[in-house]
Amino acid sequence: STDPNLQNIPIRTALGKEVRRAFIVPPGSKMIAADYSQVELRITAHITKDAGLVEAFRAGEDIHRATAAKVMGVPLEAVTPEMRGRAKAINFGIVYGMGAMSLSQQIKVTMAQAEEFIESYFRIYPNVRAYEEQVVAEARRTGSVTTLMGRRRPLPTINDEDQRIKSAAERVAVNTPIQGTAADLIKLAMITIDRLLTERKFRARMLLQVHDELVFEVPPDEVESLTKMVKAEMAGALEVSVPIIVDVGVGDNWAEAH
Repeated sequence: STDPNLQNIPIRTALGKEVRRAFIVPPGSKMIAADYSQVELRITAHITKDAGLVEAFRAGEDIHRATAAKVMGVPLEAVTPEMRGRAKAINFGIVYGMGAMSLSQQIKVTMAQAEEFIESYFRIYPNVRAYEEQVVAEARRTGSVTTLMGRRRPLPTINDEDQRIKSAAERVAVNTPIQGTAADLIKLAMITIDRLLTERKFRARMLLQVHDELVFEVPPDEVESLTKMVKAEMAGALEVSVPIIVDVGVGDNWAEAH
């Protein structure tokens, strides 16, 4: 990355994991990392009220495997890692308003195949397309979009005559209520956790937020109680129609804790 910082240290590469090992806690402490699981897709399910997405999350399904099976027309048990990987790219790509060209480049298929994948996705999850159309139309009318918490983002170029500029604003219109609500969610959790750390006289410290993750420095005797509190507050910060899942790891450094 350029200008590397704590927000863009890679997690899935061997080098990224080695870099994360450099972030340690003092002797006699543990590091806890609490990470939202697929939070933007869960918020997408809540906002769109799409029955297929809502049911999959309520049933505890692997949403990427479930999407792969439906989009590619195969039984769940026949989904390969490659198929799941493509479905994951589609799931997140739709949230970010990704078009067929970007998707085809990302999953290395033809434009025609990418278009068919996207069309299949919208047939399976029709409320997602309805949401996208509705939020873009509303943005054109009002010049802005809002998160579930009411945080507003102006979109002054949503009606621009230049199609490229207009399309970029439309992608932002689709994504902001979802990604913005995810940002609101973790901030709400941080406010409550900060208060409870003081009220309950924890010695633990909340160190930082990295995307959908909170990192803590914790005395060993507080690991269990802090983990329980953090999971509850992160999962319950905002009432939504699907379960919000929080994964927690413990270690002596950031790589071990993630």
